[in-house]
Amino acid sequence: MGRTDGELLYEKVGNEITRMIEGGTYRPGDRLPSIRQLSSRFGVSINTAMQAYAGLEDRHIIEARPQSGYYVCARAPEIVDDPLPRSDRMAPAEVTISDLCQQIIRNMTNDSLLPLGSAIPHHSHLPVEKLSRIMASELRMHGKQSISYMMAPGCERLRKQIAKRSILTGVSVRPDEVLITSGCVEAVLLALRATCRAGDTIAVESPFYFNFLQLVAEMGLKALEIPSTPREGISLEALRYAIEQNKISACLVIPNFGNPLGSLMPDEKKQELVSLLAEHEIPLIEDDIYGDLVFGNDRPIAAKAFDRKGLVIYCSSFSKTIAPGYRVGWIIGGRFQKEIERLKMMINLATSSPTQLALAEFLATGGYDHHLRSIRRIYARNMSRMTELIARHFPEGTKITRPKGGFILWVEMPRDVDALKLYHEGLEHDISITPGPLFTLTNKFGNNIRLSAAYMDEQVERAIETLGRLATRR
Repeated sequence: MGRTDGELLYEKVGNEITRMIEGGTYRPGDRLPSIRQLSSRFGVSINTAMQAYAGLEDRHIIEARPQSGYYVCARAPEIVDDPLPRSDRMAPAEVTISDLCQQIIRNMTNDSLLPLGSAIPHHSHLPVEKLSRIMASELRMHGKQSISYMMAPGCERLRKQIAKRSILTGVSVRPDEVLITSGCVEAVLLALRATCRAGDTIAVESPFYFNFLQLVAEMGLKALEIPSTPREGISLEALRYAIEQNKISACLVIPNFGNPLGSLMPDEKKQELVSLLAEHEIPLIEDDIYGDLVFGNDRPIAAKAFDRKGLVIYCSSFSKTIAPGYRVGWIIGGRFQKEIERLKMMINLATSSPTQLALAEFLATGGYDHHLRSIRRIYARNMSRMTELIARHFPEGTKITRPKGGFILWVEMPRDVDALKLYHEGLEHDISITPGPLFTLTNKFGNNIRLSAAYMDEQVERAIETLGRLATRR
């Protein structure tokens, strides 16, 4: 099979059809060219045209109808960027610990519930056996090291691998500028402690990952919610106004496939964000935990790539890609690195040694890149399938985001659908979702939910149908 610019020919044809659908040339329900017409249109073989359509079927972008041909699948309307809120409403807010947040987190490990709202990869798509073999081998080879503390900054071999991979994010960094952490949450915690004190105000996106809001509460900080859009992420216009009106100690964002919107901030917006904050000497804490899960070959660069003053603190981990239970993340702290290392040693001395050793070997032998190629295709297919199911089963007027990476969907239902009520009704059917009000300190997002497309099977499909029925019955 021929390639063009590293892309298989049938993939190129499929991607062109996808662009035509997204651009409105073909709309949901429209009939597509026949196999022979497609072959003639693109000057490819019949077999290549069939493979192109088969790939689009797998991703549930199109469907084959017996004795009729190929058609564009029905799709729920996309959530459009909301107008910015009135500026007089943008004020810091006290954050409180939510019992519901704790319940949602406990639901993730409840085997009797289907965790449709959990932002956790499914074990069936992770390299469990390979990692287990590597772990066993590393323990035999480095027995003494594996049971000893790997004091900050952590396993040197792993830091070298992370430094090498950082080039893909547009960041040039030395291994000694990387600190290994116990997951991305600890990385963000260290960044907040290095830049803020109790009573300070930090700017966050809205809606925003609820566990980070709880972290802010635990530290006694105030959160200033800046509106974020599904297509471009945090509003720089609103952030600029907020900076003029408030003393902000740090800004915490997820530029690449943010949680829960799945938004991808354009590179020029990332550069503008970094420049704006640098102008006011405000540290930017960047969570890039989903960046490797792009649906394609070109990984989006990090905001850190535009950092010229050491004010961007980069945080990430392997929790969303290969091993959530390993609890291995990292932080690149810029001018705050020494203070972050001091805090790490004070809090828990070191991250687990066996898992660091195993991941260092996995990265060094090419296992990570091979895994990413597979998981990106799976998530792209799952997201398309879940989009189709939502369009089919949820009430009329439901809208969803169109992420270009990750496995999280943000669903906006009609205004008279109560997300909290749907959450409790879902539990009665052994389904756990995450209601929108958890992602804000205001009274917004009452008709929104977050869903996970990390896994797709008949049980998940039935669950989406059930949720749609419950949401319609109001």
